[in-house]
Amino acid sequence: MHVHDTTGKAKSDNGEARECETNLPNGIRLTATLFINMRSSPGIYALEEMVKKNSKAEWGNKIGYVVFPLKIALKDNPLDYLKDAKATMDRKKATVEAKFRLFMAMVFAKFYPTKLASFPLTTLWFSNVAGPQDQISISGNQVASIAPYVYGQPVALTIHINSYMKNITVVLSVDENIIPDPYELCDDIEEALKLIKITTIDVNCEGSDE
Repeated sequence: MHVHDTTGKAKSDNGEARECETNLPNGIRLTATLFINMRSSPGIYALEEMVKKNSKAEWGNKIGYVVFPLKIALKDNPLDYLKDAKATMDRKKATVEAKFRLFMAMVFAKFYPTKLASFPLTTLWFSNVAGPQDQISISGNQVASIAPYVYGQPVALTIHINSYMKNITVVLSVDENIIPDPYELCDDIEEALKLIKITTIDVNCEGSDE
């Protein structure tokens, strides 16, 4: 949606957004790297469970990734974005792409220079982490919010979306030479999430009325 915000929008007579052709350059390609938890037993375990002999709990990170092509379009129904993304991800998860890329990333990082082991053909990184549903504490201190981020990555944009209790936190890491106003982009993401939420509620209400 941010790409459309900077290149022009199309609206119907009632002021609502509708599908349209854009004035973006021909042949433009946006590709995201999506990280996937590769643990055989995902979840958070208590420390006493992790130190047990033959415990299923795994130490350290075990993260694979898939390359996700981003479609640029302005649709009438915001839920169509989710349907298209889910269909693509379901196809990705049915393959060994994440496992293969994890293996190749480990090989490149070990035997080749850092630049060759980076992600030269991706535009952005996207990390969607489902956090604890209940409040947690660290050393006796209750955690009010969680906002993870990374920096120094060789891409123009990294998006972290993390849930904690009933809240969602969106964190952006950007190259300001390419994205000069990350706050506007963050506002666009927030507005898009609100629009998807409102549309979902409306659809559920219409279904219950029937």
